[in-house]
This record gives sequence, C-alpha cells and structure tokens, in this order.
Amino acid sequence: MEIADMRVGIGVDAHAYRADKKTPLHLAALEWPDEIALAGHSDADVAAHAACDALLSASGCGDLGSVFGTSRPEWKNAAGAALLAETLRILRQAGWQVQNISIQIIGERPRFAPRKAEAEQKLQEIVGAPVSITATTTDHLGFTGRAEGLAAIATALIYRA
Repeated sequence: MEIADMRVGIGVDAHAYRADKKTPLHLAALEWPDEIALAGHSDADVAAHAACDALLSASGCGDLGSVFGTSRPEWKNAAGAALLAETLRILRQAGWQVQNISIQIIGERPRFAPRKAEAEQKLQEIVGAPVSITATTTDHLGFTGRAEGLAAIATALIYRA
C-alpha cells in the first residue's frame, strides 16, 4: 500500500449536559443509565460523533455538521451508532476502509474505565476495525472540568479499498 492510499483525520465533538436528569447518557454507543444525558440534535454521543468527524475529515466526504447537522431532521434524536454506521456507508461508497480509530473522552464523569472494554468492543463491531478509547479529565478546568458536559477527540486512519 502506498502512502497516497492512506489518510488521517481528526474529529472533535463537545456537548453540555441536559437539564433533564431523567434521560440516560449515551456514550461510545453504550447507554449509561445512572448518568445525565448530553444535549444535542441527536443523542449527543461525543465519542461516536468525534469518530464520525475524523472519518469524514480523512475521506474528504464532509464533516459532522454538513452530513448530520441540525438542518437534517432525519437525524434528530439518532443514536451515535446510527451516525457511525451511515458514516461508514459514505466512506465505503467513496472507496475507503477504516484501518483504526483512537478516541479520547474528556470529562469528569462518567468513570469510563469499568466499561472501556465493552465500549471498544461495541464500536469495533460497528466499524469493523480496531477502536481504542481512553478517558481523561482537565483537572477541573473549563466546561468539562466543571462537569458541565463532555468532549471527545478522535483520530482515524483510513485506506483506499
């Protein structure tokens, strides 16, 4: 494989927590029933959204906002897993395959480590390639440090099929 057949993309997503504390959090394609949901047009799964953004960026097929933005009512309340599946369909149609994705979740909660393996497995099933996820805090700095929401950064490596 030649270098020209590979591309790297970086994606970022951030959402504030919802005022409604009855809806569960969706993060890394998993439901977290004891955590507060994030506010957004879809389910606001920052990990899945950052992965979509990285893949779309690498492929040149758009970005999260242009493909799934608020102007697209069919994606209202959609699961991050559904956005990721559609992103993969778009990439494959354009002749790209995923080599791997790395995601870092940024926030004070939830405690991610106990569900890390489960989240990686779920995303790997959707993507069909290795997905690694880490989580970190910002030592109480910024909106994530004040526990007002979550952010995620993803890096994706794709190759020409």
